[in-house]
Amino acid sequence: MKLPFEIDLSGKVAVVTGGSGVLGSYFCRALAACGANVAVLGRSKEKSGKLADELNGKGAGFAVDVVDVESLKTAKEDILKLWGRIDILINCAGGNNPVATTDDEQYSKEAKDLQDFFHLDPKGVQQVFDLNFLGTLLPTQVFGEELLKQEDGCIVNMSSMGAYLPLTKVGTYSAAKAAVTNFTQWLATYFAKAGVRVNAIAPGFFVTAQNKSLLFNEDGTPTARTGKILAATPMGRFGEPEELIGTLLYLVSKEASGFITGVVIPVDGGYTSYSGV
Repeated sequence: MKLPFEIDLSGKVAVVTGGSGVLGSYFCRALAACGANVAVLGRSKEKSGKLADELNGKGAGFAVDVVDVESLKTAKEDILKLWGRIDILINCAGGNNPVATTDDEQYSKEAKDLQDFFHLDPKGVQQVFDLNFLGTLLPTQVFGEELLKQEDGCIVNMSSMGAYLPLTKVGTYSAAKAAVTNFTQWLATYFAKAGVRVNAIAPGFFVTAQNKSLLFNEDGTPTARTGKILAATPMGRFGEPEELIGTLLYLVSKEASGFITGVVIPVDGGYTSYSGV
């Protein structure tokens, strides 16, 4: 992997939830390339292990459900047996669920046979909120105690454009990510004097396995939603996963960002700066 710049993470151990996902996998590769030992956490042991094997002896894969405390505790015990410490936590796990997504962007009395707001599945809504918010809170509880033992513990959460302004159709996901942003600021204050910095990255629009069906038709042509996104993004394109790496390395480097905590950095091609006019 070609890094935008290099930092020295030799001797440090990084835990990445959602590490086998599209964005998380780039984070794992970048951290390992800087010398860190990387615990790749994902639901699939096979996928996590496969990625870990690509990290040139710097990775280990773990099957973990981020909303299951016992699963997280087991992973922590195994990581400590393997490497003896944890310095960095990247809370990258998250996502949406179609049953918590409306078919319509705005309500219409005339619309029929749609999954509108009134037909959202409460269990699906709970699942999305749990995955994104509890899936950030619980790993922080479990791994955070180990971060406090280090001189420069660091947490990086994943927010979203939906945390700035809610996105149509995915109201639950947007609300959950807004909670992650608020929680990031709360944690930053809570841990400030204990030596643990807490920040977040808010990716703009990137194509992932979870959102691909919303962005492209089955024949590969862009959907109307893609047209809206690109029109609202001054740079006029989707982001590439590699373009998140510089921000990640900046936030985990004590030398670069040692006096920075509680910030959420948008990496969005100008989306949050554009009024649409």
